[in-house]
Amino acid sequence: MAGPSDHDPFDLGFEADDDFAAPGADPWRAAPAAALKTDDPFADFPPVRPREGVSAPFAELPPAAPPYTPAPPPVAAAPPATPPAPIDAAVPVEPAAYPVGATQAIVQEVIAAADADMGEAAVPRITIHAFCARPETVALVEAASADRRMARASTIAQPGGLEAAVAYYQNQSTPSLVLVESLDPAPRMLALLDGLAQVCDPGTKVVVVGQTNDIALYRELMRRGVSEYITQPQGPLQIIRAVSSLYADPSAPFVGRQIAFVGAKGGVGSSTLAHNFAWSMAERVQAATVMVDLDLAFGTAGLDFNQDPLQGVLDALTQPDRLDPVLMDRMMVRCGDRLSLFAAPGTLDQDYEIPADAFEEVTQKIRGAAPFVVLDLPHSWSAWTRRVLIASDDLVVVATPDLASLRNAKNIVDLVRQARPNDAPPRLVLNQVGVPGRPEIPVKDFGEALGLTPSLVLPFDPKPFGMAANNGQMVAEVAPKSKAAEGIDHLARLISRREPPAAQKASVLSSLFKKK
Repeated sequence: MAGPSDHDPFDLGFEADDDFAAPGADPWRAAPAAALKTDDPFADFPPVRPREGVSAPFAELPPAAPPYTPAPPPVAAAPPATPPAPIDAAVPVEPAAYPVGATQAIVQEVIAAADADMGEAAVPRITIHAFCARPETVALVEAASADRRMARASTIAQPGGLEAAVAYYQNQSTPSLVLVESLDPAPRMLALLDGLAQVCDPGTKVVVVGQTNDIALYRELMRRGVSEYITQPQGPLQIIRAVSSLYADPSAPFVGRQIAFVGAKGGVGSSTLAHNFAWSMAERVQAATVMVDLDLAFGTAGLDFNQDPLQGVLDALTQPDRLDPVLMDRMMVRCGDRLSLFAAPGTLDQDYEIPADAFEEVTQKIRGAAPFVVLDLPHSWSAWTRRVLIASDDLVVVATPDLASLRNAKNIVDLVRQARPNDAPPRLVLNQVGVPGRPEIPVKDFGEALGLTPSLVLPFDPKPFGMAANNGQMVAEVAPKSKAAEGIDHLARLISRREPPAAQKASVLSSLFKKK
């Protein structure tokens, strides 16, 4: 029998009191070196390479695994002649073999579908330093820094990787976020990260980009205080979402998806479609929606919804710093169980000289009130209009089939495509198509000139729109079977990526107990 002093290879040193004790000091928070040496089981790692004769615990970490590809099913021999099976017999279906990378593509589609209901949070005003080991990563960081979500952040990307970051911050203060890339094996990466921890200022977050997809390494990095670990980023959106998640407000339940409607010229019906779209989102799709009328001088949302609120979006824009959920709820008017309205004053009593920062701050706060926020933008061009257009998750351009609309719509589409390279292109809605006696540009030629396929084409039908506007109702309320109502519902399903819930059938007992 071995004595108590003999080495037991199966003794892992597990102690309940130690395992469930409070965690030690964070190595990224300028802790004393002595504390790190006594509590850190990895403190014996050499700074550059392991000593001879000593095996490194992370030396056998597997490399990054390629995308999983199901093996094709074996080719079976021709079965002997058998009598035909009955019609209702179960016929097995062979699984299809996906091409290389198909599994990753499927995962990205599932993530995109899950993110469809949520808006993209913007990165706050921070400074980001990126030390990349590959030129491809430098290009990804630069593309991410040009994205609309990181417009307020200041990003600097340079080569050198993790080792260059450790040398650079010996005499420099660290910024809000440091992104480092390492192609080294796990032992050297951990040793360099320990050196980086010694020069990091309190409050600095660190994101590591590596090549090894291993849970043991990930857990060790998290234990050492690394904020996030990314393996082989495939695009700038992966870097953007990793950064934005670090600064997300934990008290905010979600960030609503912002949908902006803008007209190519005056009189194309952009405001009317925006109001009917918001009503369809709330009543047909049954999603909580906020309608915001930003046409302060000539807004018609209050008229279309038959509302005359005492407060509205102007009160929020004049005091954006005081806008909280309680005050926001008082300023909005309820137009249904799921629809709220931020109405515009619609008067000319004053000049609405409001800075662009106020519009940006108010729209960002409104996005926390509902999963979907619809913005009705005026047909005017200013600094705040440009910023709201670029910051929206979805953009709907409404036009009529004439030359002026074509020119203006092309200018808007070209601007948005240049400013939003990582977003989907805007959606085009052609309204008032087929006016009797009016020469028009064909729908196909209109779309080809913009490089877009129209998401919705509405024929000229003034009667339901005129009745709805004069009665303070929506088109679906006065003419539910019209092509306009069906088209707006289709646009709501297309943008929200949701299907309306199935209608519940009335039971026989409910008809018996129904009041006469």
